[in-house]
Amino acid sequence: MAYIIENANILKEKKLHKTSLLVEKGRISMMRSDFKRYKHMRMNFDSYIMTPPPVLLIKEFPSHLSFQVMKHFYINEIILKGCTVFLTAARVHLEHELTSEIKRLKMKLINSPVDYVIGVRIPVRLLSPSFLRKCRREKVPAIFVDVCDEQELRRLPWGWLREAMFPYNSPLIPIFHGEIEKSLKQLKALWKETLEKERIPAIYEEIKENEPIPLPILSKIGIIPLKANIQQGTELSYNLYHTDAQIRNIEEDGLFHYHRNKLIITVHKGEVITAANKVYFRPGQGEHVEIKTPSFYKLEE
Repeated sequence: MAYIIENANILKEKKLHKTSLLVEKGRISMMRSDFKRYKHMRMNFDSYIMTPPPVLLIKEFPSHLSFQVMKHFYINEIILKGCTVFLTAARVHLEHELTSEIKRLKMKLINSPVDYVIGVRIPVRLLSPSFLRKCRREKVPAIFVDVCDEQELRRLPWGWLREAMFPYNSPLIPIFHGEIEKSLKQLKALWKETLEKERIPAIYEEIKENEPIPLPILSKIGIIPLKANIQQGTELSYNLYHTDAQIRNIEEDGLFHYHRNKLIITVHKGEVITAANKVYFRPGQGEHVEIKTPSFYKLEE
């Protein structure tokens, strides 16, 4: 059934943009200032703030736990935070394990109530042209790299790696390990300097867990515009907050951290999954989000 959301206050880059949305089959088919001549059922959102759901990183997904424990994890660590899609990674220690470890993680997430994006997490030694070509064939959108040693980075054949990544260009994302602050700082500086110089698709800082992944990073991975986005042609997924003067000039991160008590509704692909802190838990409703082209949709950092 088609319907119209009127007077939606969509929060984007600290500004509220008032618009109306025509929704058909769980997707936004049109966005404009009004739909006066349409006779569809209408909902007035003038008293609320609408935001795209945040995307969270879960490095170590506790998929070995019982269903009841996993249900509790999904509800408290994902759904009640307004998240409808998360990023996680399959651990890969040997090149030939890539396909099997991704399949294994997909099976563990089969009961997920929300969508998920799967990357891989590897040691630096696994960065090779042949491994990156396999990642390209498997359409792995994010490659997390455990970075421990400066010499490991210096020894890598960066030119060959860049060629092997093209044209899919999954960004390399660091997870830094350093025993003391000084060495950690040097490691981070070397990572940024090297990948900028070699023109390697990459993220230069670690992605923090339990915080919304910044939009430019979502863009590099290719999650935007598929997810975390309210625009014409996308699925209808959003969070709805009570509005007041205190939160009218705030970023999405601020709502996530300081005003979660004002979150009243989360909608995932046109279906309500939370309303007034009541969770409608639907195991298996989540889907694996396949990224066709990372870094296709550009945002400024």
